[in-house]
Amino acid sequence: MNKISKSPERHTFQKEGYVQRQTEKGEPVNEAYLDMFENILNEHNTKFDDPKSRINNMEYDLLTTDWILEKVRASESYAQNLYAAMCNMTFQKLDVMPILKKERWSASWRYAGGIIADMRQEGDYIDWYCSGMGGVATYDLEEGEAYMTRMKYVPEGTVTDEIKADLKKLNWVPFEWEDEE
Repeated sequence: MNKISKSPERHTFQKEGYVQRQTEKGEPVNEAYLDMFENILNEHNTKFDDPKSRINNMEYDLLTTDWILEKVRASESYAQNLYAAMCNMTFQKLDVMPILKKERWSASWRYAGGIIADMRQEGDYIDWYCSGMGGVATYDLEEGEAYMTRMKYVPEGTVTDEIKADLKKLNWVPFEWEDEE
């Protein structure tokens, strides 16, 4: 099995926030709630143990491909652009069976942020979540636009030419999200 890139801080943001809130309120920490976070982390760390879970799974391909891991670790803007590409999009493996079966892979915004944290081997989903919101997130559209331009960040759902080309090298192609009717 290929080495899977992981962040040591993955799945800590919500747990740490909970503990901090309880401490600030002077209330005890619910151990069962902490156990839930531990179970989530254990599931995350073992999800690719079954070889079947690696098939037609873009997350696995991203977490185990050295050249794309190097790009994500070397450039914050590239990492954000990859995060943004995973949001509001679906992806199909360029292989006969996934195409014939119309199988697609997708991730929520939070999950996509977590994949980037794992790829960079630092942080948690919150470090990337909503990073393409620009001025909407700051309530100052001009400041937000300037930040987005300076950082070379793109809005969620945007697939840059570079990201599209790199995903194609991994045998994945993006498709716009189709609303269920």
